[in-house]
Amino acid sequence: MFARLPCRAFAATLAALKAARLTTGGRYGAAIIAGLGWALAFPRVSIMGLAWLAPALLLLAAVGARTRESLRIGYLAGLTHFLVSLSWLLQIPVRGYPVLGWVALSAFLALFPAVWVMSMTIAARTATHWTSRARWALLGAALWVALEMVQARIWDGFPWNFLGASQYRLLPLIQGASVTGVYGVSFLVVWFSLALFCAGREILLHPTRRYAWLGEIILPATVLALVAGLGLRALREPTDGAESWRVLFVQPSIPQTLIWSPDENQNRFRQLLELTETGLADAPDLVLWPEAAVPNMIRYDESLYRAVTRLAREHRVWMILGCDDAEPRANHTDPDAADYFNAAFLVTPDGELAADYRKNHLVMFGEYLPLARWLPFMRWLTPITGGFTPGTRPASFTLEREPPPASGETTSPNAADAVAEPVRLKVAPLICFEDVFPHGVRRHVEADTDFLVNLTNDGWFGESAAQWQHAASATFRAIENGVPLLRCCNNGLTCWLDARGRWRALFHDETDSVYGPGVFTTTVPRPAAAPATFYRRFGDVFGWSCCAVAALVWRRQIWAAIRRRRHPGLAATG
Repeated sequence: MFARLPCRAFAATLAALKAARLTTGGRYGAAIIAGLGWALAFPRVSIMGLAWLAPALLLLAAVGARTRESLRIGYLAGLTHFLVSLSWLLQIPVRGYPVLGWVALSAFLALFPAVWVMSMTIAARTATHWTSRARWALLGAALWVALEMVQARIWDGFPWNFLGASQYRLLPLIQGASVTGVYGVSFLVVWFSLALFCAGREILLHPTRRYAWLGEIILPATVLALVAGLGLRALREPTDGAESWRVLFVQPSIPQTLIWSPDENQNRFRQLLELTETGLADAPDLVLWPEAAVPNMIRYDESLYRAVTRLAREHRVWMILGCDDAEPRANHTDPDAADYFNAAFLVTPDGELAADYRKNHLVMFGEYLPLARWLPFMRWLTPITGGFTPGTRPASFTLEREPPPASGETTSPNAADAVAEPVRLKVAPLICFEDVFPHGVRRHVEADTDFLVNLTNDGWFGESAAQWQHAASATFRAIENGVPLLRCCNNGLTCWLDARGRWRALFHDETDSVYGPGVFTTTVPRPAAAPATFYRRFGDVFGWSCCAVAALVWRRQIWAAIRRRRHPGLAATG
């Protein structure tokens, strides 16, 4: 009964479209509505059910359209979606750049749904019976995943708000990401959506056949039930080991305008220290400071170095903090020439800088300027005046502490002479939006990695949906790699997630806001021993398989278009 309701809705919409014989303006209006609904599936609105309707709604707007018109319809729907879902870019506190960047990025990303709608409109011409419609729905899901794979990689990649990420709270379903990555969730959502489209079409064409629609959705519905069942079983399995660490998360909530102001460096650093001191009363094992929390370079600023290392020594605590770094360029004619890095440092309880990590994946227009040497006008599109150099490799931070005292009396005469091994913890640091890249995070996780730790500053975007969308995407990195993820953020969302993507603790300030300043200490269990996930071992096998299918389909469609141009009599032009 409930499955039939969306099928009937699609049937009614199809009937209305056919009866009205939509004009171009009418189709464009439908495309805008489809794009808006797609955007509302993501945080902060988070109407997750709209994601299951969005692909079908995109195609409903293009029903009966010619090839070029379907391309324009898909582009308009995509542009609407990205302009709405990425509107937090307008929060960047500089003049001019936010609007230019918002429009330019949205206009570029809209190309992906445009290609998908056009391809599916062409493929629909041969979907005339049940088997061909079933293949068409599977093909649509594969094409969608292939385009997400390209989006994650082209021109440094922007894997933000993938369709599957909208389901981050649907825990039984998204456990499949441990095999396929987030792309498998996107595949299921698109496949079921297109099956609903076909079911609605059958109700419209065969109203007297009571169960005509059922055959269209039975296969994807069965697979969904199977995936959800396996996910429920995975959620019942224990993920926490016997050992745990006390972690202090510090969220300073520094406005981006103050981060850019050298005059405020001392004030904001003093406030950071005071905030941390309040949390150290809980005797944590590890303190986390977010990206950009430290105003100067700890390796070169003596007073800052002394303040941080004194804090670690006095409280016998490990610290991981975000801080800029620099390295002089060897054999350079300018003695002041240096490479600058967005970095994270590990500070020992003895007050030593034990290790560092230099961010590998930089933010385009935020941390570097693409093609700046050849296109100098690009500097007008960004608030930054310089640029960072990317790091070249992942890093691991190893922490140690004394083992807990043994309980009970010792029976061995040599027990007192035995030296217990220290307890070790291995974490993989990430910085900023590195945790939205499925294939990138996988490179950071080794066989003995205990936690992922992300230090980020989303304060660029005020108190907007960016923080929620970022955290929703990051949820999948924990599931894909089978390790907990600790996120320490400047102004939200500071939290930690277990290996199944469950949000185990989320910071709220005294006003119950996730954006304000404050600290919280929580116990984070070390994960129980478990086999490496399929995704961690083999990566995007599923995604690349979808790319192979897409390449074959697009090759055939391009070849058919060339033939039609050369021989117009062979088929009607698009």
